[in-house]
Amino acid sequence: MLLESRVKKVIARLRANASLPVAIELWNGERYELSPAPTVTLRIPSASALRYFANPDLGKLGEAYVEGRVDVEGPITEALRAAEGLSRHAGQAKRGRLPVLRNLHTRKVDAASIQYHYDVSNDFYALWLDRNMVYSCAYFKTGDESIDVAQEQKLDHICRKLRLRPGEKLLDIGCGWGALVRWAAKHYGVDATGITLSHNQHALANQRIADDGLGARCRVLLQDYRDVPGEGVYDKISSVGMFEHVGLKNLPLYFRKVHSLLREGGLVMNHGITSVDPDSRSVGLGAGEFIGKYVFPHGELPHASLVLKEMARAELEVMDVETLRQHYARTLWHWSERFEANLDAARRHAGEKRVRIWRAYLAGCAHAFEQRWVSIHQVLAVKSVDPKAKTLPWTRAWIYE
Repeated sequence: MLLESRVKKVIARLRANASLPVAIELWNGERYELSPAPTVTLRIPSASALRYFANPDLGKLGEAYVEGRVDVEGPITEALRAAEGLSRHAGQAKRGRLPVLRNLHTRKVDAASIQYHYDVSNDFYALWLDRNMVYSCAYFKTGDESIDVAQEQKLDHICRKLRLRPGEKLLDIGCGWGALVRWAAKHYGVDATGITLSHNQHALANQRIADDGLGARCRVLLQDYRDVPGEGVYDKISSVGMFEHVGLKNLPLYFRKVHSLLREGGLVMNHGITSVDPDSRSVGLGAGEFIGKYVFPHGELPHASLVLKEMARAELEVMDVETLRQHYARTLWHWSERFEANLDAARRHAGEKRVRIWRAYLAGCAHAFEQRWVSIHQVLAVKSVDPKAKTLPWTRAWIYE
């Protein structure tokens, strides 16, 4: 068999040139160890699955795992490192793709993409998120905090950056399960509105708002950001882990909408994952293709320079930029460890295929942030037509005091 012969040549080359902590077992009982003491075993149950290994990358190997064409035995962290090694040493180490600026982000498409990812099961997400169900990068002061503490520190960090004051009106675009609007209403006395396209998030967020007795000054709406009404309605706007779904072509529209909703002198804080490539390429080694197919349909990551340029074009003056890449790596390892500890419950809530997707995704993203394949930035900006207006204090001390 030509393909089998080709894969055996790949295995022989790997054994000669790379020591990977992996053993490959074929359907016929043959076993190939790529290091003296492999910690991971990849089981290939049929000859047809060999096509994933002829010229492997993270996208192909991830697809093989998710679709049940290969089984993995061993820690997911070791399996991930083995997959990266196979991709680098046996495949073609591909750069990420350049973005194709097509407007795929209609209201209907965006709603379907969000609901695919988030409307799995609230119980599924509760297994591995923190007690407030914050599905974005936490904020660590020492690195040793629990995920519960680190996420509450992140919520407060955002509120401090926005200089929230009692009675102000806050809009949180892409509010998830409502943790930030609840925190801001409860601890800073603001009138907070969150918007989401996820039915599950909308229902649970409003239930938690009611349980906290915050209904008079806090709410979550099922609404597209393009449909939020009004001009100069909000004193402060936050957007956390949302603009990755906007699309590069729609970034001008997105920031213009933020500008129109913000009052004169108001602050906006945009927190989002960014590409490390100046041309906003996707993640390389096929990882970007895997995420686009199985995790975040139509997700696109801009480079930080593109974010700053589009904010400037929308007449939002950038005042502060903070990189939280190391924080997100730590956050994702927390999530991955909690997910691994609850695999049986996760299968009951979401099924085997979805569990395989999330196992690969959480550990893979933790590795990606750790290795600087992607980054994440908080960008604080102000809307002001008066160049002499004093919008922020002289130093950043107010964020930390």
